[in-house]
Amino acid sequence: MPALERVLYGGQISEGAPVEAFEAEFARFIGHGPTLAFYSGTAALHTALILAGVGRGAEVISTPMTAEPTNLAILYAGGHVVWADVDPTNGNIDPDSIAAKITARTRAVMVVHYGGIPAAIERIRAVAAQRAIPVIEDAAHALGARYGGLPLGRHSEYVMFSLQAIKHLTSVDGGMLALARDDEAERCRRLRWFGIDRKAPRTDVDVREVGYKYHMNNVNAVIGSVQLAHIAPVIARHIDNGRFFDRALAGIPGLETPHWDAQAEPSYWFYTILADHRDDLSRMLTENGIGNSLAHRRNDEHSVFASSHCALPGLDRFYARMLHIPCGWWVSNEDREHIADTLKRGW
Repeated sequence: MPALERVLYGGQISEGAPVEAFEAEFARFIGHGPTLAFYSGTAALHTALILAGVGRGAEVISTPMTAEPTNLAILYAGGHVVWADVDPTNGNIDPDSIAAKITARTRAVMVVHYGGIPAAIERIRAVAAQRAIPVIEDAAHALGARYGGLPLGRHSEYVMFSLQAIKHLTSVDGGMLALARDDEAERCRRLRWFGIDRKAPRTDVDVREVGYKYHMNNVNAVIGSVQLAHIAPVIARHIDNGRFFDRALAGIPGLETPHWDAQAEPSYWFYTILADHRDDLSRMLTENGIGNSLAHRRNDEHSVFASSHCALPGLDRFYARMLHIPCGWWVSNEDREHIADTLKRGW
């Protein structure tokens, strides 16, 4: 509250020094260079697509196993969504399917680290690099996750982190976009503010391309900064709970835990289980007071993406069996033992 009061009574509540400070702090946390704040992760994704060269008629290869904003952002940019299949053991986009879907119209690949499990980013980048196609990572679920010993945010041209209300770190709402190239930062800043350079005299600026009102304000930024100062133990608790379930749920008849690359270190936004008779399991967990959900509807079932329809057998297998249970910082040792013991009793 003291930090928030300083902003609220300081006379400037829109974008200013607190936003710049939050950007610098966040960049240090992920070990990256230019990192820009937005009022939402969706706004950051839309801007990344523009920077990647996505416009009307361009194709973007993406995953249907995500929250809808990931793919709606592609439509905002004028692009056409091309579905790649997912790995049925974890829900992440399949590099081999990406390779099969690339055409001369492909302008970007959208990768989601589903549930905080890093996708096979090394293989994905190798596939994209063969055609000089930029990779955009939607790391909304995966703050604090690592791949190949490096934090997510260090691997691709564009990496978005969501700061929405229920993510690992929240600024109430917001997003961050990590850029691989320093020379794109100024254009990115203009795009998030109507195409205008905020540091130039307003009457001297020349708007050369369409920009948007995508900036973060000082109020959200100071909330995010205070949250960031305490985020390490929060993420550590997610990871500890997730690793507990990795061990405790192994070998339960009719249930599998997810698998991932040896180089991946998840941050466990939620915990995914794959179960026979999934709906029966869901009812049993609910009856025992254990929260569970599918979290997201597979995006290829939405009418707005009808023109992208295709066969996705890996997704079919994953979606029929997957269920998410909580593993966040609020899940106590007693809670997780109760969840594991309940699952071991069967359904």
